[in-house]
Amino acid sequence: MPDHLVEMEKVMPTVATGMRKKYKDTPVIKAKTETKQEVAFLTGCIMDVMFSDINEATIQVLTRNGNDVSLPKEQTCCGALHVHSGDRETGRKLAKQNIEAFKDADTVISNAAGCGCMLQEYPELFQDDPEWHDRAVAFSKKVKDISKYLYDTGYEKPKGELNTTITYHDACHLAHGQGVRDEPRDLLLHIPGVKMVHMPNADRCCGSAGIYNITNPEMAEAVLESKMENVPEEVEMISMGNPGCMLQMAIGVNKYGRNQKIVHTIQLLQWAYELEEKEEGEQNE
Repeated sequence: MPDHLVEMEKVMPTVATGMRKKYKDTPVIKAKTETKQEVAFLTGCIMDVMFSDINEATIQVLTRNGNDVSLPKEQTCCGALHVHSGDRETGRKLAKQNIEAFKDADTVISNAAGCGCMLQEYPELFQDDPEWHDRAVAFSKKVKDISKYLYDTGYEKPKGELNTTITYHDACHLAHGQGVRDEPRDLLLHIPGVKMVHMPNADRCCGSAGIYNITNPEMAEAVLESKMENVPEEVEMISMGNPGCMLQMAIGVNKYGRNQKIVHTIQLLQWAYELEEKEEGEQNE
């Protein structure tokens, strides 16, 4: 394979059972506490194949915080990569399927910045189609990134101490596309034992940009090199909210001899919850 694909293959995560398959016979995953509201979860494509553990963490965090979670069976790819590549017709087809699949939901949760941004931009695809444009506008208003949703609705502050040093990378589609910057940091700063170290130019692109790191590897590599120069060496983990960024940054860590662990923001919150539950269980024994 070309060198840039060899580098990518080295950091590929293990594929596990996706959430849509795991919960195919469970219409609604009930809240662990008193139900406050019900949300629908877009599981995504790459997220549900390569990062199903993050999808599981997302479901666990939502149910921990009083949310019933549904996974509409008819949901499909958000269409971001198609639209980015100019295949707007397929993008519209996928958008229509998702709008229909989530029509009964009041809130649609995404944990992938690129997917969430695309869902919120559906109205742009239907500028010349009044019927679907109106439906797309209504749908887009339902879409929330997981970090913003938890921040806006209130979430239980974890008590489990992770005792780690981290930095945060702003995914382009989260910071620039959705305007979500402070909310993920709020989640991280409320985890006991977590020390946050500022990353200079945290909102500069990592070079992933959908499939840009595949189609334009030389430029993507240059962008990644610049990004890695800004990662504080003393941190143990780099947190972010997008699968493309996670793969790209993992390539950077491996290529430049760094030892940081790449994590999704919601994983850290779930680990703190799990540690808290474990400690409570030991105290009750």
